[in-house]
Amino acid sequence: MITEKLIDLRGKAAVVTGAAAGIGKASAMMLARSGASVALLDRNYDAAALSASEIASECGVQTKAYRCDVLAELDSEAVIEEAARDFGAINILVNNAGGGGGGREIFDGLTDDYLNKIFGLNVYSIFRFSRLCLPHMKRAGYGSIINISSMASVMSSVNMSVYSASKAAVNALTRQMAIDVAPVRVNAVAPGAVKTEALASVLTEEMERKMLASTPLNRLGTPEDIASAVLFFASPMSSWVSGQTLIVSGGGAQVLE
Repeated sequence: MITEKLIDLRGKAAVVTGAAAGIGKASAMMLARSGASVALLDRNYDAAALSASEIASECGVQTKAYRCDVLAELDSEAVIEEAARDFGAINILVNNAGGGGGGREIFDGLTDDYLNKIFGLNVYSIFRFSRLCLPHMKRAGYGSIINISSMASVMSSVNMSVYSASKAAVNALTRQMAIDVAPVRVNAVAPGAVKTEALASVLTEEMERKMLASTPLNRLGTPEDIASAVLFFASPMSSWVSGQTLIVSGGGAQVLE
């Protein structure tokens, strides 16, 4: 069927950072369900290995977990070279690893070290992994890079100055990379409030009630909602789409306050 061909990733190999759980794991699973082989990178190797085993069992594709700290340049280089050897190619990169103290960044208490860490996680790692994967994508003749941004990149909220700035940088980097690295495509997905462990650690019933009041689709997101957008950008379905940031937020804006 034509529809199946548009999302057919058989013969493609994907690298997903921060893939042990949450949006990263859901993205790895979604890509595998469309036939892609998947390398799962995470600092937590044991959790990544469990996720890789689960995905391989359900989808029947090649998977492998790799211990990787995206802040470590030499570590990143070694892992990408190993993954390229193991899978024979790299066609898709999901730059999912990231972090920040969204909603807890009291501006007067922020330090240069904190800013460097957050930009390292959310921006520099995207630059580094994209640069490392690009030669493999160009050699394979098929390349799609998907950066995970945030709705915080385009809206204002309390105590999120560094996190929001880093995610705004992701959007800008995505636009510019799309020009500089074509024909490899580069796009970003900007999630709203998604029910992950990270959000659960700060979410209260009152906060969720307020979020739902400003969300037309009347629910918070799931990792699978974001993974579906990742699949769109990874697959031939989006073959003429590049340089875009897609906000996936239930049609509204969820604010941490």
